[in-house]
Amino acid sequence: MKEKLTTLCYIEKDDSYLMLHRISKKQDVNKGKWIGVGGHFETGESPEECLLREVKEETGLTLYSYRFRGIITFATDTTETEYMCLYTADGFTGELTECDEGRLQWIKKDDIWDLNLWEGDRIFLKLLMEDVPFFSLKLTYEKDRLKEVMLNGDTFYTELCK
Repeated sequence: MKEKLTTLCYIEKDDSYLMLHRISKKQDVNKGKWIGVGGHFETGESPEECLLREVKEETGLTLYSYRFRGIITFATDTTETEYMCLYTADGFTGELTECDEGRLQWIKKDDIWDLNLWEGDRIFLKLLMEDVPFFSLKLTYEKDRLKEVMLNGDTFYTELCK
């Protein structure tokens, strides 16, 4: 199997994150979920080049202040492993545009927990909000259920499969 390389960014403004409600594509592993913005690397791109291109394509915004926060490894029993470079950004120019992947909306950080999020996203969003220094997080899913979480090489959550 071939691995996927992606970026994901949570853009911050007024104690809110710009969230993307994935409702537009018929075939979408994130269908109905709320996530940050980002996407797949193109050949030869660095993580930062991918980040800037994807944010511009999905939001119309140009980032000028952003921070590489961590690397997320998604292991599943249904698709290839995905390695995601996770960023936050707090400086941008431009006007928000419509996104063909869903609806963009500024959501107060305190209200994010009420959204339809992946279980693993809740973990790294908490790490971001607690301003944890650069981290490596491995999320192992079986179908759509989170089965194991490793933070910086240490397992801190495991559900026994029956």
